Formats: sequence, C-alpha cells, structure tokens
Amino acid sequence: MNIAIIGYGRMGREIEEIAINRGHTITYKIDKDNWTEIHKMKASEVDVAIEFSKPDAAYSNIVNCFELNIPVISGTTGWNDKLFELKDRSFNEKKGFLYASNFSVGVNILFAMNKKLAKIMNTQADYRAEIEETHHLKKLDSPSGTAITLAEGILQYTDHLNEWTLGDSSNDNILPVKSIREGKVPGIHEIKYESDADTIKLTHSAKSRKGFALGAVLAAEFMQGKRSYYEMKDVLNFNNI
Repeated sequence: MNIAIIGYGRMGREIEEIAINRGHTITYKIDKDNWTEIHKMKASEVDVAIEFSKPDAAYSNIVNCFELNIPVISGTTGWNDKLFELKDRSFNEKKGFLYASNFSVGVNILFAMNKKLAKIMNTQADYRAEIEETHHLKKLDSPSGTAITLAEGILQYTDHLNEWTLGDSSNDNILPVKSIREGKVPGIHEIKYESDADTIKLTHSAKSRKGFALGAVLAAEFMQGKRSYYEMKDVLNFNNI
C-alpha cells in the first residue's frame, strides 16, 4: 500500500517505521518545510494519507485530501469545532475519512470499557466521577483529545452529568477533567469513581508512541478503498460492544 504522511514529526517518523516494516511504501512525507507538496499528491500514488499535524492545519489538510479523492485518517486533536463538518462531508460526498482522538488499540479498549462502566455507575448515586490525564510538556492541547473522548463517553451514559469542565468542580452535575503536563510522559489517562467507602479506577498508561503509530497504520490498512466516515471502533470491530 502507498501511504502519504502529512505531519512528519516524532509521530510521523514512528508511523513511517512501522508502515515500512509492515511492507508499505511511503510516497509522500509532508511537513511545514514542504507543505505545498500536499497539493501535488496524486490518488494514483497514494492509497491512504495519514495526517498528524497541528490543530490549525488539520482541517485544510483533510479538505485537500478530500479534493484529491485520497482517503485520509487523522489523529490531530484540538480542532473539534470543525470535525462535524468534515464528518458530514465525508458521508455526503463519499470521501474516505477516519478520525480518532487516539489510535492506540489499548486506549480504544479503554474507551469501550469507559462506556460500559458509565452505564453501570449511572445507577450508583454515591459515586462521583472524574478524569485525569498526564502528558509530556510539548503536548499542545489541554485537556487531551483522549480525555475529551472519555468525558463524552461518560456524559453519554450518566443522567445527572450535563457537561465537563477543565479542572476541579464542586458542582455534582459537572464532570471534572484534570490535565497535567510534566516531563516526557507519552500519556496516562485515568477514570476514577469515588465514594466515601471506596474508589474504582480505569487507567491506561502508554509506554511509548509505538502503540499510537501501530494503530494509525492499522487504520490506514482498513481505510484503503473506503468512501465514508469511520472510527477506530470500526477498525477494531467494537461496534457491538
């Protein structure tokens, strides 16, 4: 499979190494120093584009792939205000598009477990939920896109929670999401339910970027030839969980 990498930073290099090891070819490597090359990509030379750039560039990068009729997967976070527009375009215009706030297989298992637990805890009035995420100092967005996905999963199945907020909250109807930036931490996400009697936790701790990169390549393999909107639950066959 021929892959274009859009955003050739640390994540892009990890993706390149794993993709090549899995027998794929990297036909384009586009970054800030050669960003105009994105307009020169050809569908005959790219089966799927993998986009890991920056929040202010993701939208235009994906639109360019739409216009070139190249299926694209994106893991850039921090631009959710425009995501729904691109989802609709993907459905209506039959453009291949897959978005994930986190491509790690382990994190996507956490997403599924988070929703299951939220359904159970919805009947337990004595417990209060919160989310905490920790990342390296160079992480641009806060909270992380993964933490937001976890928060949205809890809100979906918890009747008394109306919204989430960054930081602490004394309001029982608001889910607190705490964000920590320190050292070189690849990513730790924890969901906690606490009562006077005990504490229940779900935690995912990444050891490196390799898990994220592998998931992105698996998603790219899934997206070859696709012409609609998909998520990692489709790649991992989690739709019935």
